[in-house]
Amino acid sequence: MKLKLSAGSSLLALFFILLESGCGGYGSNYNSTTGPMSAAPNITALAPNNATAGAAGFVLTVNGSNFGNDSVVYWNSTVRATTYVSAGQITANISSSDVATAGTAMVYVHSGGQNSNMMNFTIN
Repeated sequence: MKLKLSAGSSLLALFFILLESGCGGYGSNYNSTTGPMSAAPNITALAPNNATAGAAGFVLTVNGSNFGNDSVVYWNSTVRATTYVSAGQITANISSSDVATAGTAMVYVHSGGQNSNMMNFTIN
């Protein structure tokens, strides 16, 4: 017995095939290499949040949420030595050359394969 499909049922069958093969059974919060992804890291405050141009190096405390032990702080797109304190706090070493001249540094965190929001650090 031959099964004959109409155009409508063929499209419906194709839709279900694509749906099954495309999603792989996982939602959009899944990385096929590392598994389930957590929420993106989020910065709520920097301490300190400013420095005087020409100041000595210091430890920057980054407060927020969803930080992991793989968290890395970026200072103007350059990685800084980072220490994981908790899911809500990490620290980074900022050198005197990072604050040598007045301006604004953009700070963000990369953790769990995702980037956080950016925050401004003011150098007066």
